[in-house]
Amino acid sequence: MTSSWSRDRAVALPRRHLAVAVAVWLGCWLGLAGGLDTVPMAAVAGVVALAASVAVRRVALAAVLVGFACAGFGAGMLAAARIDSAAAVPIDRGGLQATGRVLSDPALGRFGPTMLVRASGPTLADEVILLVALDDAATVDGIRRPDPAEARGTLDGIAAGDMVTVDGVVADDPGRYRGQRYRASLEATSVTLVTPAAGPFFGPGNLLRRTVLEGLAGPPSQAAALVAGFLVGDTEGLSASSLDELRQAGLTHFVAVSGSNVAMFLGAWWLVIGPLRLDPRLRAGLGILALGVFVVATRWEPSVMRAASMAGVLLVGRIVGIPIDPWRALGMAVVGLLLWSAELAIDVGFQLSVAATAGVMLAIAVRSPPRPRWLWTVLIATAGAQLAVLPILLVQFGTVPLLSPVANVLAMPLVTAATILGGIGAVTGLDPALDIGLAAAQGVLGVAGLAAGWPQLDAVGLLWLGGVVVCLRVAGNLRPILAVAAVAGLVAWGLPLAAPTQPVVVFLDVGQGDAILLRDPPDMVVLVDGGPDPVVLAAALRRHGVGAIDLLIVTHGDADHTAGLEGVFDQRDVGEIWYPAGQETGELLTELLEAAAAFGVPATAVGAGHGADLGRITVELLGPQRRYAADNDGSIVMAVSAGGVEVLLTGDVEAVAQNELPARRPDVLQVPHHGSSTTDLVWLKETVGSVAVISVGDNRFGHPTPEVLDALATADASIRTTLNDGDVLVPLCPCRTSPP
Repeated sequence: MTSSWSRDRAVALPRRHLAVAVAVWLGCWLGLAGGLDTVPMAAVAGVVALAASVAVRRVALAAVLVGFACAGFGAGMLAAARIDSAAAVPIDRGGLQATGRVLSDPALGRFGPTMLVRASGPTLADEVILLVALDDAATVDGIRRPDPAEARGTLDGIAAGDMVTVDGVVADDPGRYRGQRYRASLEATSVTLVTPAAGPFFGPGNLLRRTVLEGLAGPPSQAAALVAGFLVGDTEGLSASSLDELRQAGLTHFVAVSGSNVAMFLGAWWLVIGPLRLDPRLRAGLGILALGVFVVATRWEPSVMRAASMAGVLLVGRIVGIPIDPWRALGMAVVGLLLWSAELAIDVGFQLSVAATAGVMLAIAVRSPPRPRWLWTVLIATAGAQLAVLPILLVQFGTVPLLSPVANVLAMPLVTAATILGGIGAVTGLDPALDIGLAAAQGVLGVAGLAAGWPQLDAVGLLWLGGVVVCLRVAGNLRPILAVAAVAGLVAWGLPLAAPTQPVVVFLDVGQGDAILLRDPPDMVVLVDGGPDPVVLAAALRRHGVGAIDLLIVTHGDADHTAGLEGVFDQRDVGEIWYPAGQETGELLTELLEAAAAFGVPATAVGAGHGADLGRITVELLGPQRRYAADNDGSIVMAVSAGGVEVLLTGDVEAVAQNELPARRPDVLQVPHHGSSTTDLVWLKETVGSVAVISVGDNRFGHPTPEVLDALATADASIRTTLNDGDVLVPLCPCRTSPP
C-alpha cells in the first residue's frame, strides 16, 4: 500500500480570489509609491491586464482584476494623500493643550511613559497624531504619576481608545513610533482622562487585556512577559535579547498574535457559550463579536487583523449558509484589509503574516502528513511557512533560521501549554495553572536560547543550497554523497567559531562601544562591558559559543558599555559582577545591579589593588585610583596577563586618570575611549606596546581622531580596530594578534 506521504497531491487553488488579492496589493503598493507622478495609471492597468490574461486566460476575469487593481491604486493614493496631509499640518512650538483619543497603550520609553494620541485643539489647524511623553513631574488625573519602572500596559487606568486631555510643550519633530507616523512630540506635564474607551469592542477588549496583564503581574519575569505575548501580543516586558533569540530560532510568530491564537480564543469562547445551545447562525454572529473584542485586546497588529478577518469571513459564510474554504477566506481578508488600510501593503508584519499563512496552507495541501500526524504536521507547516517568508526575511533581516522546523516542534507543545494554562491562571487567579504555564513559557525561552545558536542561512548560503539542489537532480549515483555533504555544509554554515585552546582576549565588534571577552579554555569566561545593543552583544556571544559567564566586569556606566547588558541575567548564568568603586553608578548601571540582585548574582565594587587569578589568566586592577569628577576617569582599568603576554584594558579613562595610573608597557593596549581626543598623547606614546586595539564603530564623534592615530604610528604600534577588522583576537601567548 502506498503512503499518501509519498505522492504529491493535486492542489486546487481558488485562483480568482488569490489573483484579486494580488491585483489589489499591487495597486495599493503603486499608489503608496507615488501614484500618477511615477507610474501612469494606464501603464499599471496594462501590466495588470496582461499578467491577468496570461494567468487566467479569461478576458472577463482579467477585466475584473484590472478593476480591483485600480481600486487598490486609489486606496493607496488616498492613503498617501492622507499621510502627506497629516505631515503638512502646521505646528507652533511651545505650550499646547489638546484633547484626543489614545492610539497606543502608554509604554516606558527613553523619556518616561510614552503613547500616541490623535489630538485636536484650538491652536491646531487640523487633527494630528502626537507622540506624548510624560515628564518626571507629570500628573495623571491630577495625581503624580508612579515610578517609570511601573509603567507597563496601562498608566493609572489610561489605555488605547480612551479620550484624554494633554497639557505640555510641543516640538515640531515628526517621526515614527512603533511603525506609526506622528506629526510632533509633546512633553506632557499632565494627562487627564476625559472618557474611557467604550462600545461593544473597546470596553470588553480593554477589560480583557487589563485582566490578563494584571493576572501576570508580579516580580519581573521573562516567562510572564512571554505569556503576555502569547495571550495578548504584549511584548513590552520581553528583553531585546529574548526577542532576538526568539527571532534567531524562528519562534517570533508565537508572540505575533495570529491564527493559532484566534483559534484558541474562539475555542474558549465556544466553551463559554456552549451551554446556551444557541442556533448555529447566532453562535457564529457572537463569534464575530468576540473576534472584535480579541482584536482590541491584542491591539490590532497586522497579523491579528489578518487572522481575525479570515475567521470573520468563515463565520459570515456560516451565517449566510455559503461554505467558504480557507484559501478564499485568505483572499477576501487580504482584499478587504488592503482597501480599508492600504498602508498594510508595505507593512512587513502583514507581509509575513499573509505569506506564512499561504505557505502553511499550501504545504499541508501538497503533502498529507504520515504518523505521528501532530509531529509531521508541525514540521510540514513550519517548513511551508519558512519557505514562504524566506524572501521577506532575507531582505529585512539578512538571515533565516535554517532549523526553524525543529525548534518549532520542540516549542509547540510548550507554547500551547503556556497559552492555555497561563491564560486560565491569569484570568481566573488559579495559581497552579499559572505556575505550570509560566514553567512552560520558561521552557520556550530555553528552546529559543538553544536554537538561537543553530545555523542561520543568508543569501549566499541560499544560493549555495540552490546549487546543491541542482547538483542532486543531475548527480545520479553521487546523490547520497552529495546529500550528506549538503547536510554537513548547512550545519557547519552557522556553527559558532571553534573554541580557543589557549587563553585569549577577544575585542568584540559591537559597534560604537566596548565588549571584551577573556577566555581560558575549557570553561572560564569573563565579559568586560556589553556594548550599546543587547541584540548585537547576544549575536557576538553566540558567534563565539559563549554560554555561562563566570565574571562580568562593568568598567563604568556609559550606555555604549552597559546598554547591551540588558537582559543578560535572563539569557545566561552569571557568577559575579564587578563595577567601579567610588563613582556614581548612573541609571543604566543601577538598573543592572538591581537586576543582578534580583537574580542572586553577587556584585562587588572594585578599584585599584583588586585582582584575581581566573584560571591561567591574571587580572590586576590599576584603576580607578580614587573618586573622580568625570565618570570616564572612574573607569575600571585592568592589566590582563597569561603566558608572558599582557593586555591593558582601559575603558573610557581620560587624561587626568591616565596620568595617575602606574607606568606600564603592555604588549597590547586598548586605546582609551575609542580613540577620542580625551587621551593624553604623551601618555599614549609612552604606554602603547607593539599592538594597539581600538573598539570603535561608525560614529559622528570622529573616533579615532587623527592625532591619536598619528601618535600610535609614531610609536610604531600595529593598529587594529573592530570597525575595520571585526572581532580582534589576542592570544595570551607569544603569538601575533589577528582577527579570529
